[in-house]
Amino acid sequence: MAKKLSKVPVVVVGMGWAGGIISAELTKAGINVVGLERGKERSTADYFMGHDELRYQHRTELMQDLAKETITHRNSPDQRALPMRRYGTFIIGDGVGGAGSHWNGQTYRFLPYDFEIKTMTEKKYGKGKIKSDMPIQDWGITYDELEPYYDTFEKMAGTSGETVELYGKRKNDYPTGPMKKTPTLEVFEAATKNLGYKPYMVSSGNLSESYTNPDGIARGACQYCAYCENFGCEYGAKADPVVTVLPVAQKTGKLDLRTHANVLKVTKNSTKATGVIYVDTMTGIEYEQPADVVVVASYVFNNAKLLLTSGLGEAYNPKTGKGTVGKNYCYQVSSGWSTALFDNQEFNTYAGAGALGMEIPEYTGDHFDHKNLDFIHGAGIRMFQYGNRPIANNVVPEGTPNWGPEFKKASIKYANSWLKVASQGASMPHINNYLDLDPTYKDEYGMPILRMTYDYTDQDKALVKYMAKVTNKIAKEMGADHIITAGEQGPFNVNKDTNTHNTGGVIMGADRETSVLNSYLQMWDVDNVFVVGASAFPHNSCFNPTGTLGALSYRAAEGIEKYLKDGGSLVKVK
Repeated sequence: MAKKLSKVPVVVVGMGWAGGIISAELTKAGINVVGLERGKERSTADYFMGHDELRYQHRTELMQDLAKETITHRNSPDQRALPMRRYGTFIIGDGVGGAGSHWNGQTYRFLPYDFEIKTMTEKKYGKGKIKSDMPIQDWGITYDELEPYYDTFEKMAGTSGETVELYGKRKNDYPTGPMKKTPTLEVFEAATKNLGYKPYMVSSGNLSESYTNPDGIARGACQYCAYCENFGCEYGAKADPVVTVLPVAQKTGKLDLRTHANVLKVTKNSTKATGVIYVDTMTGIEYEQPADVVVVASYVFNNAKLLLTSGLGEAYNPKTGKGTVGKNYCYQVSSGWSTALFDNQEFNTYAGAGALGMEIPEYTGDHFDHKNLDFIHGAGIRMFQYGNRPIANNVVPEGTPNWGPEFKKASIKYANSWLKVASQGASMPHINNYLDLDPTYKDEYGMPILRMTYDYTDQDKALVKYMAKVTNKIAKEMGADHIITAGEQGPFNVNKDTNTHNTGGVIMGADRETSVLNSYLQMWDVDNVFVVGASAFPHNSCFNPTGTLGALSYRAAEGIEKYLKDGGSLVKVK
């Protein structure tokens, strides 16, 4: 029997970017918030001199323990799903800050095209352009409506960048200038300019200069130490909930942050959510936390799982197309890249940062003609200088033996003599790509674990073939002596594919028949539940999701304030 606690106005499940932004905005408005995080407390002190590739990159210390809770995966509904036992295709953060502590910092806005993708595609190419097995829909909000929230997120994070003409209009420039343009990036810049493209420095959550945000949070500039993704930032230069929004919420005295608190379900009566049940993972004691509003902000997979295990909303059925919870799970398409190797040229690739990069905009969204193509949307063609660490850095030309003296010789020769022209493609929904509860496997608390049914589609494969030609052309223009190009997209492999951008499953939209949430990320069916995060995306763009997640989180916080002020009802969408 769970121990019942005193009722609070708002309980937030998950203390990453979404939960941190919600907590900061509500507590600044004078609203008491209980924040529940299943992992431990974290601070920059935890990462001092923590440049340990084995510990963080390969043994994934900041991530969820897959021995206690994982997901199952299958490529199609007619297969048996099996548990994911080691991290490969994505990594799930654990602890205060969540994925916001171990991300790279790449901070994009989605395109105006993304938010009205169905309308714009059909208007330009006709209704037949979108295949019947792709349940693409508009988001229920436009870019122009979301732009002020993007601006708020960027000012809070101190995002460093430069304006790109082809993208949506901006009210303000980025609060800090772009990161350093290194000699490595200048190679990409020169090649793409020679080909007629307009390369730009990628917008970054790694500060290019010292910055104080509107909340008075001061942070120092990036040191280009090369330890960003899978690592916490010891300098606080990388935008992280732990050094931005959470200190603001804690300073108000209105945030009750409880760590080691794993939420098992959302409780409800006939019409409303009444709170949550969580277990203290240190003692094993279960608690019931009643609340007027429940905010589920616990990453894509757990957001969907909590709704499904709690009986909130109708589960998606791929056979009938009915139901919305679990629908439109999307990923991203990372093949199509080309690696350029140079026989007589070396680069200082040991230094870098998670968002130190350049990109060309010409192949994003609908910025090129899709009339005679077998896919819609596009890809970001980019080069990043993350900083090559020794364990994972082992690139050799094709045809080199996989072991032995020749392999060792080539590994040493090309250690600092290769550059990657990457392609990150958009992911469109498919009727057979979805999330539900596994009927066989359970977690350590006896709850069903989440099952992912997902594979790359014909749309994805066509996009990869097209983008591979672009990246190969750029690699040639860079003067490469050897080029390795990933020109074919094979089946999805949960243990190998390397993009970490999971989206969908609890999607937003303009009506309850095709979506779970309105544009304030409020559930249509249970109006005192807000589900915040990339789980709300009806499809995934070709850009990293954090900037859009942050913007939607600020809008959701505004919706929660309206809900509490107005006495409880569906928030009127503006």
